[in-house]
Amino acid sequence: MARPAPRELEVIRSQQLTPHMRRITLGGEAMANFPQDQESAYIKLMFPQRHDSQTLTRTYTVRHHRQGEIDVDFALHEHPGPASQWAMATQPGDRILVGGPGPKKFINHDADWYVLAGDMTALPALSVNLALLPADATGYAIIEVVSDDDIQSLAHPEGVQLHWLVNPAPDPEGATLAAKVQSLPWLAGQPAVWAASEFQSMRALRRFFKQDRGIAKSHLYISSYWKIGQSEDQHKIAKRRDAEQGEI
Repeated sequence: MARPAPRELEVIRSQQLTPHMRRITLGGEAMANFPQDQESAYIKLMFPQRHDSQTLTRTYTVRHHRQGEIDVDFALHEHPGPASQWAMATQPGDRILVGGPGPKKFINHDADWYVLAGDMTALPALSVNLALLPADATGYAIIEVVSDDDIQSLAHPEGVQLHWLVNPAPDPEGATLAAKVQSLPWLAGQPAVWAASEFQSMRALRRFFKQDRGIAKSHLYISSYWKIGQSEDQHKIAKRRDAEQGEI
């Protein structure tokens, strides 16, 4: 089946949520045939390049979906790339091509308790998953942010503890987030895990959940959303090699 053609959406408004997170609201006439209920689905934003005929494509998550508009949250880095630069500069009325939406990745709700872990790039998708957990859910959400000022108010079940991990600089070894996850008491029963982060951080989390804790594939979603020092295209190559090698 052919992919649907990208739709051109309009910037409705922008908002600085925290020092390192900016929200862009997109809408317009092309939202008329946008599928309903797409919070946490991925989309492809297509940024034209001034000095290149090619278009730069980057993957983002639908944070909120209301009638006729979607919110897209951008994690801002110390050395911003083209997507972050666009998010900081764009104004209402600007237009951008948007592909998708693609599939939503939800945590398995058939579990006794839950672990959600991620950094700021994963915060939009993690937040949707967290809000959709059963009202009586128990477990942990561990979120790595750049500063105390990046801590957000998130909807979550009372029994799920939020742990904000402040880390001003990305960890090239990927140990920071995994160490925090491992420090928390392991609860009784069948857990379900949803985790997304930087590439090396993902690998450290994957080793813990698969090797140390033996979480079944049916109850484990884990992905890397970026890789330190690499573009999205380079990161895709690293992910493909990782999958081909069958790394634990």
